[in-house]
Amino acid sequence: MTDTPTSADLLPIGQIARRAGVPVSTVRYYESIGLLPAVRSAGNTRQFPRHVLRRIAFIQVSVRYGVTLGEVAELLATLPSDHPPTRADWARISASWSEHLARQQAILARMQEELTGCIGCGCLSQTRCAVVNSRDRLGDDGPGPRRVLGF
Repeated sequence: MTDTPTSADLLPIGQIARRAGVPVSTVRYYESIGLLPAVRSAGNTRQFPRHVLRRIAFIQVSVRYGVTLGEVAELLATLPSDHPPTRADWARISASWSEHLARQQAILARMQEELTGCIGCGCLSQTRCAVVNSRDRLGDDGPGPRRVLGF
């Protein structure tokens, strides 16, 4: 593999956007925050290596499942930008992503339990309920949903 994509490997931004199913503005944004490598043509237009299509798919799926763009950037930073990632590269990323999803599942399960317990009990006790915060007493302890998150 060569380190520099050939002109046959480069696609204009519009074609990348169409093939990825995203607006051109999304491709530009992903490039601007470092998620996609681009090459400038002699006419100063953006061209992208064909392998960014897989990166865009990964970004879209990751965001849909609750991974932030910052976390995606950290993962993609470990991939080569000058040639297509190998199966081993994607396997490593996938393992990391699986760990993140497992943490997210645990958070969502706890949230479901908390909400079911609060709604199900019907007490709305001012001393025990994780929702009621009479006179904003918990504000003295700091920001956020302190009881629900166990602060």
